[in-house]
Amino acid sequence: MTKKHPKALPFLFLSEMWERFGFYLMLGIFFLYMTDTQTGGMSLDRKEASDIFGTFIALVYLTPFIGGLLADRILGYRFSITIGGIMMGIGYCGLAIPGMTAFYISLFLIIIGNGFFKPNISTLLGNVYNDPAYKPNKDSGYNIFYMGINLGAFICNFFAAYLRNHYSWGHAFMAAGIGMFIGVIIFWIGHKNYSHADVRKPVNPEDMSLAKVFGIVLVPALIAGYIGWMIPGNIFGSDSTDAFIFGALPVAGFYVSLLVRANEEDRRPIAALLAVFGVAIIFWAVFKQNGTALTTWAQSYTDRQLNESVIGPANTLGMVQEVALTRDSVPLTDDQFRVARNEDGSVINTYDYPLYYKNLSKEKWPEEGGTLSLISTELFQSVNPFWVVTLTPLLVLFWAFLRRRKREPTTPMKIFYGFFITGLSTLVMVFAAYSCHNGMDKASMWWLIGSYGVITVGELCLSPMALSLVSKLSPARLTALMMGGWFLSTSIGNKMSGVLASLWDGYEHKANFFWVNFVLCIVTAGIILMMVKWLNKIVKEHGA
Repeated sequence: MTKKHPKALPFLFLSEMWERFGFYLMLGIFFLYMTDTQTGGMSLDRKEASDIFGTFIALVYLTPFIGGLLADRILGYRFSITIGGIMMGIGYCGLAIPGMTAFYISLFLIIIGNGFFKPNISTLLGNVYNDPAYKPNKDSGYNIFYMGINLGAFICNFFAAYLRNHYSWGHAFMAAGIGMFIGVIIFWIGHKNYSHADVRKPVNPEDMSLAKVFGIVLVPALIAGYIGWMIPGNIFGSDSTDAFIFGALPVAGFYVSLLVRANEEDRRPIAALLAVFGVAIIFWAVFKQNGTALTTWAQSYTDRQLNESVIGPANTLGMVQEVALTRDSVPLTDDQFRVARNEDGSVINTYDYPLYYKNLSKEKWPEEGGTLSLISTELFQSVNPFWVVTLTPLLVLFWAFLRRRKREPTTPMKIFYGFFITGLSTLVMVFAAYSCHNGMDKASMWWLIGSYGVITVGELCLSPMALSLVSKLSPARLTALMMGGWFLSTSIGNKMSGVLASLWDGYEHKANFFWVNFVLCIVTAGIILMMVKWLNKIVKEHGA
Protein backbone atom coordinates (compact mmCIF):
# COMPACT_ATOMS: atom_id res chain seq x y z
CA MET A 1 0.00 0.00 0.00
CA THR A 2 1.19 3.58 0.59
CA LYS A 3 2.91 5.03 3.64
CA LYS A 4 -0.58 5.86 4.93
CA HIS A 5 -1.51 2.17 5.21
CA PRO A 6 0.35 -0.84 6.67
CA LYS A 7 1.80 -3.65 4.53
CA ALA A 8 -0.65 -6.03 6.21
CA LEU A 9 -3.65 -4.45 4.49
CA PRO A 10 -3.31 -6.12 1.03
CA PHE A 11 -2.97 -9.59 2.56
CA LEU A 12 -5.92 -9.12 4.91
CA PHE A 13 -7.86 -7.54 2.02
CA LEU A 14 -7.26 -10.56 -0.26
CA SER A 15 -7.85 -13.12 2.51
CA GLU A 16 -11.18 -11.53 3.33
CA MET A 17 -12.03 -11.19 -0.38
CA TRP A 18 -11.66 -14.94 -0.96
CA GLU A 19 -13.41 -15.81 2.29
CA ARG A 20 -16.36 -13.66 1.24
CA PHE A 21 -16.18 -15.19 -2.26
CA GLY A 22 -16.99 -18.56 -0.71
CA PHE A 23 -19.53 -17.26 1.79
CA TYR A 24 -21.53 -15.12 -0.64
CA LEU A 25 -21.37 -17.73 -3.42
CA MET A 26 -23.00 -20.17 -1.02
CA LEU A 27 -25.40 -17.54 0.30
CA GLY A 28 -26.36 -16.31 -3.18
CA ILE A 29 -27.74 -19.70 -4.23
CA PHE A 30 -28.79 -20.99 -0.80
CA PHE A 31 -32.41 -19.75 -0.90
CA LEU A 32 -32.74 -20.70 -4.58
CA TYR A 33 -31.38 -24.18 -3.85
CA MET A 34 -33.77 -24.73 -0.96
CA THR A 35 -36.84 -23.58 -2.93
CA ASP A 36 -35.92 -25.15 -6.30
CA THR A 37 -38.46 -27.76 -7.41
CA GLN A 38 -37.21 -28.46 -10.93
CA THR A 39 -33.42 -28.95 -11.07
CA GLY A 40 -32.40 -30.98 -8.04
CA GLY A 41 -33.06 -28.49 -5.25
CA MET A 42 -34.70 -29.18 -1.90
CA SER A 43 -38.30 -28.21 -2.89
CA LEU A 44 -39.01 -26.34 0.35
CA ASP A 45 -41.71 -23.68 0.50
CA ARG A 46 -40.63 -20.05 0.80
CA LYS A 47 -41.69 -19.66 4.43
CA GLU A 48 -39.66 -22.68 5.58
CA ALA A 49 -36.69 -21.72 3.40
CA SER A 50 -36.79 -18.14 4.78
CA ASP A 51 -36.80 -19.53 8.31
CA ILE A 52 -33.78 -21.78 7.63
CA PHE A 53 -31.99 -18.95 5.81
CA GLY A 54 -32.63 -16.48 8.64
CA THR A 55 -31.60 -18.99 11.31
CA PHE A 56 -28.41 -19.88 9.43
CA ILE A 57 -27.22 -16.31 8.90
CA ALA A 58 -28.21 -15.49 12.48
CA LEU A 59 -26.07 -18.31 13.89
CA VAL A 60 -23.24 -17.44 11.50
CA TYR A 61 -23.02 -14.04 13.18
CA LEU A 62 -23.73 -15.29 16.71
CA THR A 63 -20.68 -17.58 16.96
CA PRO A 64 -18.16 -14.69 16.61
CA PHE A 65 -18.94 -14.04 20.27
CA ILE A 66 -17.26 -17.37 21.10
CA GLY A 67 -14.54 -17.07 18.48
CA GLY A 68 -13.59 -13.56 19.60
CA LEU A 69 -13.48 -14.58 23.24
CA LEU A 70 -11.27 -17.64 22.63
CA ALA A 71 -8.94 -15.63 20.38
CA ASP A 72 -8.61 -12.87 23.00
CA ARG A 73 -7.88 -15.25 25.87
CA ILE A 74 -6.31 -18.44 24.48
CA LEU A 75 -5.90 -19.06 20.75
CA GLY A 76 -4.70 -15.77 19.30
CA TYR A 77 -6.03 -14.22 16.13
CA ARG A 78 -3.97 -15.92 13.41
CA PHE A 79 -4.66 -19.46 14.63
CA SER A 80 -8.36 -18.71 15.09
CA ILE A 81 -8.62 -17.27 11.58
CA THR A 82 -6.90 -20.34 10.14
CA ILE A 83 -9.02 -23.01 11.80
CA GLY A 84 -12.16 -21.00 11.02
CA GLY A 85 -11.30 -20.76 7.34
CA ILE A 86 -10.59 -24.50 7.06
CA MET A 87 -13.87 -25.41 8.77
CA MET A 88 -15.84 -23.14 6.44
CA GLY A 89 -14.13 -24.57 3.35
CA ILE A 90 -15.04 -28.11 4.39
CA GLY A 91 -18.60 -26.99 5.12
CA TYR A 92 -19.10 -25.43 1.68
CA CYS A 93 -17.81 -28.57 -0.02
CA GLY A 94 -20.08 -30.67 2.20
CA LEU A 95 -23.19 -28.95 0.81
CA ALA A 96 -22.44 -30.72 -2.47
CA ILE A 97 -23.19 -34.06 -0.75
CA PRO A 98 -26.89 -35.09 -1.07
CA GLY A 99 -29.00 -35.72 2.02
CA MET A 100 -30.21 -33.79 5.04
CA THR A 101 -27.50 -35.15 7.36
CA ALA A 102 -24.70 -33.74 5.18
CA PHE A 103 -26.73 -30.54 4.75
CA TYR A 104 -26.98 -29.82 8.48
CA ILE A 105 -23.42 -30.95 9.32
CA SER A 106 -22.10 -28.62 6.59
CA LEU A 107 -24.12 -25.68 7.92
CA PHE A 108 -22.80 -26.42 11.42
CA LEU A 109 -19.17 -26.32 10.19
CA ILE A 110 -19.77 -23.02 8.37
CA ILE A 111 -21.44 -21.50 11.43
CA ILE A 112 -18.60 -22.47 13.81
CA GLY A 113 -15.88 -21.65 11.29
CA ASN A 114 -17.22 -18.16 10.68
CA GLY A 115 -17.22 -17.59 14.43
CA PHE A 116 -13.45 -18.07 14.49
CA PHE A 117 -12.70 -16.23 11.25
CA LYS A 118 -14.92 -13.18 11.06
CA PRO A 119 -14.33 -11.18 14.27
CA ASN A 120 -10.63 -11.92 14.44
CA ILE A 121 -9.59 -10.80 10.98
CA SER A 122 -11.44 -7.51 11.58
CA THR A 123 -9.72 -7.17 14.97
CA LEU A 124 -6.30 -7.97 13.49
CA LEU A 125 -6.84 -5.22 10.93
CA GLY A 126 -7.67 -2.74 13.69
CA ASN A 127 -4.57 -3.76 15.64
CA VAL A 128 -2.17 -3.04 12.78
CA TYR A 129 -3.73 0.43 12.49
CA ASN A 130 -2.99 1.17 16.15
CA ASP A 131 0.49 2.29 15.09
CA PRO A 132 0.44 6.13 15.39
CA ALA A 133 1.65 6.38 11.78
CA TYR A 134 -1.51 4.66 10.50
CA LYS A 135 -4.12 5.49 13.14
CA PRO A 136 -5.51 8.64 11.40
CA ASN A 137 -6.39 6.48 8.37
CA LYS A 138 -8.21 3.71 10.24
CA ASP A 139 -11.65 4.64 8.82
CA SER A 140 -10.22 4.60 5.29
CA GLY A 141 -8.49 1.28 6.02
CA TYR A 142 -11.77 -0.29 7.03
CA ASN A 143 -13.44 1.15 3.92
CA ILE A 144 -10.74 -0.44 1.73
CA PHE A 145 -11.04 -3.72 3.66
CA TYR A 146 -14.82 -3.55 3.17
CA MET A 147 -14.25 -3.19 -0.56
CA GLY A 148 -12.34 -6.49 -0.46
CA ILE A 149 -15.34 -8.14 1.16
CA ASN A 150 -17.56 -6.92 -1.63
CA LEU A 151 -15.16 -7.65 -4.46
CA GLY A 152 -15.36 -11.30 -3.43
CA ALA A 153 -19.13 -11.05 -3.09
CA PHE A 154 -19.37 -9.51 -6.59
CA ILE A 155 -17.37 -12.06 -8.60
CA CYS A 156 -18.65 -15.18 -6.81
CA ASN A 157 -22.14 -15.14 -8.28
CA PHE A 158 -20.83 -15.39 -11.85
CA PHE A 159 -19.14 -18.65 -10.85
CA ALA A 160 -22.31 -19.77 -9.06
CA ALA A 161 -24.54 -19.06 -12.07
CA TYR A 162 -22.24 -20.77 -14.56
CA LEU A 163 -21.64 -23.87 -12.45
CA ARG A 164 -25.24 -24.46 -11.37
CA ASN A 165 -26.66 -23.74 -14.86
CA HIS A 166 -24.11 -25.87 -16.74
CA TYR A 167 -23.34 -28.55 -14.15
CA SER A 168 -25.13 -28.74 -10.79
CA TRP A 169 -25.77 -27.06 -7.47
CA GLY A 170 -23.02 -29.25 -6.00
CA HIS A 171 -20.36 -27.90 -8.36
CA ALA A 172 -21.21 -24.36 -7.26
CA PHE A 173 -20.91 -25.26 -3.57
CA MET A 174 -17.52 -26.91 -4.23
CA ALA A 175 -16.30 -23.67 -5.84
CA ALA A 176 -17.20 -21.83 -2.62
CA GLY A 177 -15.00 -24.24 -0.65
CA ILE A 178 -12.05 -23.82 -3.03
CA GLY A 179 -12.32 -20.02 -2.70
CA MET A 180 -12.18 -20.32 1.07
CA PHE A 181 -9.05 -22.45 0.98
CA ILE A 182 -7.36 -19.88 -1.31
CA GLY A 183 -8.13 -17.21 1.30
CA VAL A 184 -6.45 -19.25 4.06
CA ILE A 185 -3.33 -19.76 1.92
CA ILE A 186 -3.04 -16.01 1.20
CA PHE A 187 -3.50 -15.22 4.88
CA TRP A 188 -0.52 -17.35 5.85
CA ILE A 189 1.66 -16.03 3.03
CA GLY A 190 1.36 -12.57 4.60
CA HIS A 191 1.42 -13.57 8.27
CA LYS A 192 4.78 -11.89 9.03
CA ASN A 193 3.15 -8.50 8.33
CA TYR A 194 0.72 -8.85 11.22
CA SER A 195 2.40 -11.29 13.61
CA HIS A 196 3.26 -8.29 15.83
CA ALA A 197 -0.46 -7.45 16.09
CA ASP A 198 -1.43 -10.97 17.21
CA VAL A 199 -1.13 -10.26 20.92
CA ARG A 200 -3.39 -11.82 23.55
CA LYS A 201 -4.66 -9.23 26.00
CA PRO A 202 -4.22 -9.40 29.80
CA VAL A 203 -7.38 -10.03 31.79
CA ASN A 204 -8.50 -7.42 34.33
CA PRO A 205 -9.74 -8.52 37.77
CA GLU A 206 -13.26 -7.39 36.91
CA ASP A 207 -13.34 -9.49 33.73
CA MET A 208 -15.30 -12.72 33.77
CA SER A 209 -13.09 -15.83 33.53
CA LEU A 210 -13.42 -18.16 30.56
CA ALA A 211 -14.88 -20.90 32.76
CA LYS A 212 -17.49 -18.47 34.06
CA VAL A 213 -18.35 -17.34 30.52
CA PHE A 214 -19.05 -20.94 29.53
CA GLY A 215 -20.89 -21.70 32.76
CA ILE A 216 -22.87 -18.48 33.09
CA VAL A 217 -23.41 -17.62 29.41
CA LEU A 218 -22.99 -20.48 26.95
CA VAL A 219 -24.54 -23.32 28.93
CA PRO A 220 -27.60 -21.19 29.85
CA ALA A 221 -27.82 -20.13 26.20
CA LEU A 222 -27.97 -23.76 25.07
CA ILE A 223 -30.53 -24.62 27.76
CA ALA A 224 -32.64 -21.55 26.93
CA GLY A 225 -32.45 -22.38 23.23
CA TYR A 226 -33.61 -25.93 23.90
CA ILE A 227 -36.52 -24.63 26.00
CA GLY A 228 -37.46 -22.23 23.20
CA TRP A 229 -37.46 -25.12 20.73
CA MET A 230 -39.59 -27.37 22.95
CA ILE A 231 -42.22 -24.81 24.00
CA PRO A 232 -45.57 -25.90 22.51
CA GLY A 233 -46.68 -23.64 19.66
CA ASN A 234 -44.60 -20.81 18.28
CA ILE A 235 -44.13 -17.57 20.19
CA PHE A 236 -42.10 -15.86 17.43
CA GLY A 237 -43.35 -17.73 14.37
CA SER A 238 -41.31 -20.97 14.32
CA ASP A 239 -39.47 -23.35 16.63
CA SER A 240 -36.09 -22.23 15.28
CA THR A 241 -36.91 -18.56 15.89
CA ASP A 242 -38.09 -19.29 19.42
CA ALA A 243 -34.92 -21.27 20.11
CA PHE A 244 -32.69 -18.54 18.70
CA ILE A 245 -34.34 -15.68 20.61
CA PHE A 246 -34.30 -17.61 23.89
CA GLY A 247 -30.69 -18.71 23.33
CA ALA A 248 -29.50 -15.20 22.43
CA LEU A 249 -30.81 -13.68 25.67
CA PRO A 250 -28.02 -15.02 27.96
CA VAL A 251 -25.40 -13.87 25.42
CA ALA A 252 -26.95 -10.40 25.26
CA GLY A 253 -27.06 -10.44 29.05
CA PHE A 254 -23.32 -11.14 29.13
CA TYR A 255 -22.64 -7.95 27.18
CA VAL A 256 -24.84 -5.98 29.55
CA SER A 257 -22.82 -7.49 32.43
CA LEU A 258 -19.64 -6.12 30.84
CA LEU A 259 -21.14 -2.66 31.23
CA VAL A 260 -22.25 -3.28 34.82
CA ARG A 261 -18.87 -4.71 35.83
CA ALA A 262 -16.74 -2.16 33.92
CA ASN A 263 -14.47 0.26 35.69
CA GLU A 264 -14.92 4.02 35.39
CA GLU A 265 -12.63 4.29 32.37
CA ASP A 266 -14.31 1.55 30.34
CA ARG A 267 -17.98 2.12 31.20
CA ARG A 268 -18.81 4.97 28.81
CA PRO A 269 -17.21 3.49 25.66
CA ILE A 270 -18.83 0.11 26.35
CA ALA A 271 -22.19 1.85 26.82
CA ALA A 272 -21.74 3.68 23.50
CA LEU A 273 -20.91 0.46 21.66
CA LEU A 274 -23.88 -1.40 23.16
CA ALA A 275 -26.18 1.42 22.06
CA VAL A 276 -24.87 1.20 18.49
CA PHE A 277 -25.17 -2.60 18.56
CA GLY A 278 -28.80 -2.30 19.63
CA VAL A 279 -29.94 -0.03 16.81
CA ALA A 280 -27.84 -1.84 14.19
CA ILE A 281 -30.19 -4.81 14.53
CA ILE A 282 -32.76 -3.00 12.40
CA PHE A 283 -30.26 -2.27 9.63
CA TRP A 284 -29.37 -5.94 9.25
CA ALA A 285 -33.03 -6.97 9.47
CA VAL A 286 -33.68 -4.89 6.35
CA PHE A 287 -30.37 -5.36 4.55
CA LYS A 288 -30.24 -9.17 4.72
CA GLN A 289 -33.55 -9.53 2.92
CA ASN A 290 -31.45 -9.45 -0.24
CA GLY A 291 -31.07 -13.22 0.09
CA THR A 292 -34.79 -13.91 0.62
CA ALA A 293 -37.51 -11.37 -0.21
CA LEU A 294 -35.44 -9.50 -2.80
CA THR A 295 -34.31 -12.80 -4.34
CA THR A 296 -37.99 -13.72 -4.72
CA TRP A 297 -38.59 -10.29 -6.27
CA ALA A 298 -35.72 -10.82 -8.73
CA GLN A 299 -36.84 -14.34 -9.60
CA SER A 300 -40.57 -13.84 -10.19
CA TYR A 301 -41.39 -10.11 -10.28
CA THR A 302 -38.47 -8.74 -12.33
CA ASP A 303 -38.12 -8.64 -16.11
CA ARG A 304 -34.80 -10.49 -16.47
CA GLN A 305 -34.78 -10.72 -20.29
CA LEU A 306 -31.43 -9.84 -21.88
CA ASN A 307 -30.92 -7.65 -24.92
CA GLU A 308 -29.85 -9.73 -27.93
CA SER A 309 -26.62 -7.75 -28.28
CA VAL A 310 -25.33 -8.96 -24.91
CA ILE A 311 -26.60 -12.55 -24.90
CA GLY A 312 -23.36 -13.95 -26.39
CA PRO A 313 -20.92 -12.38 -23.90
CA ALA A 314 -23.35 -12.96 -21.04
CA ASN A 315 -23.65 -16.64 -21.93
CA THR A 316 -19.85 -16.96 -21.99
CA LEU A 317 -19.75 -15.59 -18.44
CA GLY A 318 -22.43 -18.05 -17.31
CA MET A 319 -24.98 -15.30 -16.73
CA VAL A 320 -27.73 -16.73 -18.94
CA GLN A 321 -30.65 -18.93 -17.95
CA GLU A 322 -32.63 -20.26 -20.92
CA VAL A 323 -36.40 -20.65 -20.39
CA ALA A 324 -38.28 -22.40 -23.21
CA LEU A 325 -41.92 -21.62 -24.05
CA THR A 326 -43.15 -25.20 -23.84
CA ARG A 327 -45.79 -26.77 -21.65
CA ASP A 328 -44.51 -29.10 -18.97
CA SER A 329 -45.07 -30.05 -15.35
CA VAL A 330 -44.61 -26.92 -13.22
CA PRO A 331 -45.65 -26.00 -9.66
CA LEU A 332 -49.19 -24.70 -9.33
CA THR A 333 -49.09 -21.10 -8.04
CA ASP A 334 -51.47 -18.20 -7.46
CA ASP A 335 -51.01 -14.68 -8.87
CA GLN A 336 -48.36 -13.91 -6.19
CA PHE A 337 -46.31 -17.03 -7.01
CA ARG A 338 -47.33 -18.84 -3.82
CA VAL A 339 -46.88 -22.56 -4.45
CA ALA A 340 -49.83 -24.87 -3.84
CA ARG A 341 -48.99 -27.93 -1.73
CA ASN A 342 -50.60 -31.15 -0.54
CA GLU A 343 -51.20 -31.77 3.16
CA ASP A 344 -47.87 -33.59 3.40
CA GLY A 345 -46.06 -30.51 2.06
CA SER A 346 -45.36 -31.92 -1.40
CA VAL A 347 -45.71 -29.58 -4.37
CA ILE A 348 -48.88 -29.72 -6.47
CA ASN A 349 -47.88 -29.63 -10.12
CA THR A 350 -49.86 -28.56 -13.15
CA TYR A 351 -49.29 -28.78 -16.90
CA ASP A 352 -48.43 -25.28 -18.06
CA TYR A 353 -45.74 -22.93 -19.32
CA PRO A 354 -42.74 -22.13 -17.03
CA LEU A 355 -43.57 -19.84 -14.12
CA TYR A 356 -41.49 -16.97 -15.50
CA TYR A 357 -44.15 -16.43 -18.20
CA LYS A 358 -46.96 -16.12 -15.65
CA ASN A 359 -46.79 -12.31 -15.41
CA LEU A 360 -44.82 -11.56 -18.58
CA SER A 361 -46.57 -9.43 -21.20
CA LYS A 362 -47.63 -11.64 -24.16
CA GLU A 363 -45.86 -9.44 -26.69
CA LYS A 364 -42.58 -10.44 -25.05
CA TRP A 365 -43.25 -14.16 -25.44
CA PRO A 366 -41.21 -16.04 -28.08
CA GLU A 367 -42.86 -18.36 -30.57
CA GLU A 368 -44.09 -21.69 -29.22
CA GLY A 369 -41.02 -23.82 -28.52
CA GLY A 370 -38.72 -20.80 -28.56
CA THR A 371 -36.66 -19.62 -25.59
CA LEU A 372 -35.98 -16.48 -23.62
CA SER A 373 -32.45 -15.72 -22.44
CA LEU A 374 -32.67 -14.42 -18.88
CA ILE A 375 -30.18 -13.14 -16.35
CA SER A 376 -29.73 -15.85 -13.71
CA THR A 377 -31.47 -14.82 -10.51
CA GLU A 378 -28.43 -15.11 -8.25
CA LEU A 379 -26.56 -12.49 -10.28
CA PHE A 380 -28.71 -9.82 -8.67
CA GLN A 381 -26.79 -10.72 -5.49
CA SER A 382 -23.76 -9.18 -7.22
CA VAL A 383 -25.44 -5.80 -7.69
CA ASN A 384 -24.86 -4.68 -4.10
CA PRO A 385 -21.15 -5.64 -4.04
CA PHE A 386 -20.72 -4.06 -7.49
CA TRP A 387 -22.02 -0.79 -6.05
CA VAL A 388 -19.74 -1.19 -3.01
CA VAL A 389 -16.65 -1.69 -5.18
CA THR A 390 -17.68 1.22 -7.40
CA LEU A 391 -18.73 3.66 -4.70
CA THR A 392 -16.17 2.94 -1.96
CA PRO A 393 -13.29 4.85 -3.64
CA LEU A 394 -15.64 7.75 -4.30
CA LEU A 395 -16.83 7.82 -0.72
CA VAL A 396 -13.29 7.56 0.66
CA LEU A 397 -12.28 10.50 -1.54
CA PHE A 398 -15.38 12.42 -0.46
CA TRP A 399 -14.59 11.90 3.25
CA ALA A 400 -10.96 12.94 2.59
CA PHE A 401 -12.18 16.06 0.75
CA LEU A 402 -14.35 17.02 3.74
CA ARG A 403 -11.56 16.15 6.18
CA ARG A 404 -9.18 18.59 4.50
CA ARG A 405 -11.80 21.26 4.98
CA LYS A 406 -12.47 20.13 8.56
CA ARG A 407 -16.08 19.33 7.67
CA GLU A 408 -15.99 15.52 7.73
CA PRO A 409 -18.96 14.09 9.70
CA THR A 410 -18.10 12.21 12.86
CA THR A 411 -18.31 8.42 12.81
CA PRO A 412 -21.65 8.43 14.75
CA MET A 413 -23.09 10.96 12.28
CA LYS A 414 -22.06 8.75 9.37
CA ILE A 415 -23.96 5.91 11.04
CA PHE A 416 -27.08 8.12 11.19
CA TYR A 417 -26.76 8.90 7.48
CA GLY A 418 -26.46 5.16 6.86
CA PHE A 419 -29.80 4.44 8.51
CA PHE A 420 -31.61 7.29 6.78
CA ILE A 421 -30.33 6.32 3.33
CA THR A 422 -31.20 2.66 3.96
CA GLY A 423 -34.78 3.79 4.56
CA LEU A 424 -34.78 5.55 1.19
CA SER A 425 -33.76 2.29 -0.51
CA THR A 426 -36.88 0.55 0.77
CA LEU A 427 -38.93 3.47 -0.58
CA VAL A 428 -37.55 2.67 -4.05
CA MET A 429 -39.03 -0.83 -3.74
CA VAL A 430 -42.38 0.61 -2.65
CA PHE A 431 -42.57 2.44 -5.98
CA ALA A 432 -41.32 -0.69 -7.77
CA ALA A 433 -44.31 -2.61 -6.41
CA TYR A 434 -46.68 0.13 -7.57
CA SER A 435 -45.04 0.29 -11.01
CA CYS A 436 -45.71 -3.39 -11.78
CA HIS A 437 -49.25 -3.34 -10.38
CA ASN A 438 -48.38 -5.59 -7.46
CA GLY A 439 -46.69 -8.18 -9.66
CA MET A 440 -49.38 -8.46 -12.30
CA ASP A 441 -46.68 -7.30 -14.75
CA LYS A 442 -42.91 -7.70 -14.68
CA ALA A 443 -41.02 -4.81 -13.04
CA SER A 444 -37.98 -3.29 -14.69
CA MET A 445 -34.73 -4.62 -13.27
CA TRP A 446 -33.64 -0.99 -12.83
CA TRP A 447 -35.86 -0.70 -9.76
CA LEU A 448 -33.91 -3.46 -8.03
CA ILE A 449 -30.55 -2.17 -9.26
CA GLY A 450 -31.47 1.34 -8.08
CA SER A 451 -32.62 0.10 -4.67
CA TYR A 452 -29.36 -1.79 -4.22
CA GLY A 453 -27.44 1.34 -5.24
CA VAL A 454 -29.17 3.46 -2.60
CA ILE A 455 -28.84 0.89 0.19
CA THR A 456 -25.14 0.50 -0.68
CA VAL A 457 -24.53 4.16 0.14
CA GLY A 458 -26.28 3.59 3.46
CA GLU A 459 -24.27 0.43 4.07
CA LEU A 460 -20.95 2.21 3.41
CA CYS A 461 -21.88 4.94 5.86
CA LEU A 462 -22.85 2.42 8.53
CA SER A 463 -21.17 -1.00 8.48
CA PRO A 464 -17.46 -0.14 8.02
CA MET A 465 -17.90 2.89 10.27
CA ALA A 466 -19.34 0.70 13.02
CA LEU A 467 -16.40 -1.73 12.66
CA SER A 468 -14.05 1.25 12.96
CA LEU A 469 -15.94 2.51 16.01
CA VAL A 470 -15.58 -0.87 17.74
CA SER A 471 -11.84 -0.77 17.12
CA LYS A 472 -11.61 2.83 18.39
CA LEU A 473 -13.68 2.55 21.57
CA SER A 474 -13.17 -1.04 22.78
CA PRO A 475 -10.92 -1.51 25.81
CA ALA A 476 -7.75 -3.10 24.39
CA ARG A 477 -8.18 -6.44 26.16
CA LEU A 478 -11.81 -6.73 24.93
CA THR A 479 -11.47 -5.69 21.30
CA ALA A 480 -12.23 -9.08 19.71
CA LEU A 481 -14.96 -9.72 22.27
CA MET A 482 -16.64 -6.39 21.46
CA MET A 483 -16.23 -7.19 17.76
CA GLY A 484 -18.15 -10.33 18.62
CA GLY A 485 -20.81 -8.07 20.14
CA TRP A 486 -21.13 -6.25 16.83
CA PHE A 487 -21.65 -9.60 15.13
CA LEU A 488 -24.18 -10.56 17.82
CA SER A 489 -26.27 -7.54 16.83
CA THR A 490 -25.78 -8.57 13.20
CA SER A 491 -26.92 -12.07 14.14
CA ILE A 492 -30.14 -10.90 15.78
CA GLY A 493 -30.82 -8.59 12.84
CA ASN A 494 -30.22 -11.43 10.40
CA LYS A 495 -32.70 -13.60 12.24
CA MET A 496 -35.22 -10.76 12.16
CA SER A 497 -34.66 -10.50 8.40
CA GLY A 498 -35.70 -14.14 8.08
CA VAL A 499 -38.76 -13.50 10.24
CA LEU A 500 -39.74 -10.48 8.13
CA ALA A 501 -39.10 -12.36 4.87
CA SER A 502 -41.21 -15.31 6.04
CA LEU A 503 -44.16 -12.87 6.12
CA TRP A 504 -43.71 -12.07 2.40
CA ASP A 505 -46.43 -14.47 1.22
CA GLY A 506 -48.83 -13.03 3.79
CA TYR A 507 -48.81 -9.60 2.14
CA GLU A 508 -51.34 -9.41 -0.69
CA HIS A 509 -49.91 -6.01 -1.62
CA LYS A 510 -46.12 -6.19 -1.75
CA ALA A 511 -45.76 -2.40 -1.40
CA ASN A 512 -46.98 -2.77 2.20
CA PHE A 513 -44.10 -5.19 2.91
CA PHE A 514 -41.60 -2.52 1.84
CA TRP A 515 -43.49 0.23 3.69
CA VAL A 516 -42.94 -1.70 6.94
CA ASN A 517 -39.20 -1.79 6.24
CA PHE A 518 -39.19 1.94 5.49
CA VAL A 519 -40.85 2.81 8.80
CA LEU A 520 -38.42 0.58 10.74
CA CYS A 521 -35.42 2.33 9.16
CA ILE A 522 -36.66 5.91 9.61
CA VAL A 523 -37.68 5.41 13.25
CA THR A 524 -34.27 3.89 14.00
CA ALA A 525 -32.52 6.77 12.20
CA GLY A 526 -34.37 9.15 14.54
CA ILE A 527 -33.13 7.21 17.58
CA ILE A 528 -29.52 7.37 16.32
CA LEU A 529 -29.85 11.11 15.69
CA MET A 530 -30.88 11.65 19.31
CA MET A 531 -27.75 9.78 20.46
CA VAL A 532 -25.23 11.48 18.15
CA LYS A 533 -24.20 14.25 20.56
CA TRP A 534 -23.61 11.75 23.38
CA LEU A 535 -21.69 9.37 21.09
CA ASN A 536 -19.55 12.18 19.68
CA LYS A 537 -18.54 13.21 23.18
CA ILE A 538 -17.40 9.67 24.07
CA VAL A 539 -15.47 9.31 20.79
CA LYS A 540 -13.73 12.63 21.46
CA GLU A 541 -12.89 11.61 25.05
CA HIS A 542 -11.02 8.58 23.73
CA GLY A 543 -9.13 10.50 21.06
CA ALA A 544 -10.66 8.39 18.31
